[in-house]
Amino acid sequence: MLGDTFQHFLEFLKEPELTAPVLSPRRFSQALHIDLQTLAEQAHVHRNTIARAPASRGVQDYLRESLRVIKAATDVSGDVNKALFWYRNEPLSAFGFKTAETLVSAGRTEAVLKYVMSIEAGASG
Repeated sequence: MLGDTFQHFLEFLKEPELTAPVLSPRRFSQALHIDLQTLAEQAHVHRNTIARAPASRGVQDYLRESLRVIKAATDVSGDVNKALFWYRNEPLSAFGFKTAETLVSAGRTEAVLKYVMSIEAGASG
């Protein structure tokens, strides 16, 4: 299903029903073990948008922002499954113990990326 690399994960997320380069919200929700209603809330779109307009800008923007953080976390951990777990579950003390998932939904992707890069720099520097 997901594979063990970010590239496999990205391949899994391709929308199979469209020829356009679109990420599948359904597959994203499966990978993160959330329902489509929760995904719609996180993306700040109506729940019907996820099913009826998966290629909509709001949905795709949220998925891409999430993937930016998941990719950065995968680069640090070396394992996409660990990165997914971290993204959904780890409370980050630097952000009032909110998760990366919550922060991305709140539009704080850049702050989370800086945080992840600081961890990576600390681990390598």
